[in-house]
Amino acid sequence: MLFNSLSFAIFLPVVFILYWTFPHRFRWMILLIASYYFYMSWNIKYVVLILATTIVSYGTALLLEKTDNLKYKRALLALAAAISLGILFFFKYFNFFQENITVILNAFAIQLHPTTLKLLLPVGISFYTFQTLSYVIDVYRGTISAEHHFGKYAAFISFFPQLVAGPIERTSNLLPQIKAEHHFDYDKASYGMKLMVWGFFKKLVIADVFAGYVDAIYNTPHAFKGFSLVLATFLFTFQIYCDFSGYSDIAIGCAKLLDIDLMQNFNSPYFSASIKEFWSRWHISLSTWFRDYVYIPLGGNRKGKLRTYLNLILTFFVSGLWHGANWTYVIWGGIHGLLQVIEKVIFKNTPARRFSLRWFLQVILVFFLCSFAWIFFRANTLAEANLIIANLFYGCSNPVRYFLNGFYDIGLSMETIMIPAISLFILGLYDFFSLKTDVIRWISSRHIVVRYSIYFAMLVFIMLFKSSTEAAFVYFQF
Repeated sequence: MLFNSLSFAIFLPVVFILYWTFPHRFRWMILLIASYYFYMSWNIKYVVLILATTIVSYGTALLLEKTDNLKYKRALLALAAAISLGILFFFKYFNFFQENITVILNAFAIQLHPTTLKLLLPVGISFYTFQTLSYVIDVYRGTISAEHHFGKYAAFISFFPQLVAGPIERTSNLLPQIKAEHHFDYDKASYGMKLMVWGFFKKLVIADVFAGYVDAIYNTPHAFKGFSLVLATFLFTFQIYCDFSGYSDIAIGCAKLLDIDLMQNFNSPYFSASIKEFWSRWHISLSTWFRDYVYIPLGGNRKGKLRTYLNLILTFFVSGLWHGANWTYVIWGGIHGLLQVIEKVIFKNTPARRFSLRWFLQVILVFFLCSFAWIFFRANTLAEANLIIANLFYGCSNPVRYFLNGFYDIGLSMETIMIPAISLFILGLYDFFSLKTDVIRWISSRHIVVRYSIYFAMLVFIMLFKSSTEAAFVYFQF
């Protein structure tokens, strides 16, 4: 059930009405039933996996809380992690690792005939696996108490707005809200609706429209050379951002309708003046997860500079692998880790003053570096990524023809470029002013004529210029 589908447009109001109609003691049941129905709408078979992961983490946490034996606790944690990660590995990485092991053995003249499993990746498995892992780890560390009510815990793990693509919520934030008594808050619900509209704008008008141009180039990169590859790369830079942050906005807004606050997942990332800052603004729930459960346990920055650099690169390699079973993702993660190391060596954590000339230049540089790294993220194979990079500047000796041919090859003309350009301008304004203020609250505080004119204009713009295709969100595949 896609957020941008008719079925969700029916599902959400029904859940909203039931949630606020029933007394507090029944609301966790409404959330649990709604969340499992939402998940089963994708594939009813895979509800077994989320249920198994939930049961394992729930039981492990209870056992961890009952013992002070460190060896026993470590064994319990290892077992729970092995089961959860084992399920994730089987469905997401089995074929990838088997293919690479085969290549290595064949290089040593050891013939192996792998069996490729035709498995459909369960939607959201990477997200809810990490959410259950952080819960068990936090109980092991003693930072939170184990939840004894299985139903409320299951509702926390399966909470439908953020189930399939995040934010990856922490127990200390979401679980208490699942259990708390709520009273309808008109202002919060109104804010949530406006945030959802903004998310739909990013998804339907920018991400889905840009996807058509990007797919045409990246799915047949051998057929194109020159500026069309550059354009497709820049368009993907905005497509992936608007697609994923659009989902997060809709999820956060949807939760607010139920008086539940999810963590912010994006914060104007393309206005970052360093790669480190970019990762404090991009997919915040994942970057903080890797910081707390991978980077810091590896030693963080506590064991000298060289170890810090190694920990950074290792963490981002793992982050890349989390995104998908393909070396393109691993290289993408490695690039971001390496860039952070270079920043630490050159700039020594001396940030530029915001809105200064140096800040603007660094923002532009970081944008270009991130766009370059996205080539590996979007390319189907490493060979295709290398092909694209090799041909980015083909024909640039004749600048006029280079640019004109690029726009022509990708299918953009003076008529078709206007709406994407306006959409990007609106996005840029929103993100730029978000650096200083909450734009939605600012608009909501304007005169009634002004704010409702903006609301009406946004809805009309979405209806007129949204993509004609009902496309899934990109991060569903992770």
